[in-house]
Amino acid sequence: MNQSPVVVIIDYKMGNLGSIQSMLRKIGTPSLVSERIDDIQRADKLILPGVGAFDNGMKNLSELGLLPVLNKQVLEKETPILGICLGMQLFMGKSEEGELPGLGWIEGKVVRFRFDADQAGLKIPHMGWNTVKVQKDEPLFTGMVDDSRFYFVHSYHVVCSRHEDILATTKHGYDFPSSIRRSNIMGTQFHPEKSHRFGMGLLRNFLEHY
Repeated sequence: MNQSPVVVIIDYKMGNLGSIQSMLRKIGTPSLVSERIDDIQRADKLILPGVGAFDNGMKNLSELGLLPVLNKQVLEKETPILGICLGMQLFMGKSEEGELPGLGWIEGKVVRFRFDADQAGLKIPHMGWNTVKVQKDEPLFTGMVDDSRFYFVHSYHVVCSRHEDILATTKHGYDFPSSIRRSNIMGTQFHPEKSHRFGMGLLRNFLEHY
């Protein structure tokens, strides 16, 4: 009998994690919400969610003693990890939102939306449903139709130094990376746990293909 992978949702006190666990349950995958180092060490898949400010996220990861184990699991053992919203932003080296360095796993930075005068009607934060344009053939988006819709809530977005790290883009005034991947490290700016069937499909792809 095939054994389910050990999926750990990292609890670093930055958002409601229950909705992610509930969505995983709907697709038949049990998961564990935990801040314990030993749980992270035995995980087959990791999910780093998050809502809130960049510096608060890095501060909490540091104070919980999670930075060494995350670096080891992700960079050395190459455990697949999915960052969601703030979680994906923390993969970058720095953010305009704060002063603390990020995890630095993917080259780039996090910037605030900036619009031209003729785009003054666009709102910040970017909130609600928007389409995602997949940029390359990628297992994370297997089975997705063109312009699949996902749910967003954010005022900042990533800028990747390497174009090849961008999986998908979304337009809010201009195109920005809405999904990224380098090797076992992947992320979404949108919330798959709030994105109904498209989000369910993406989470299933993460669990099955990596």
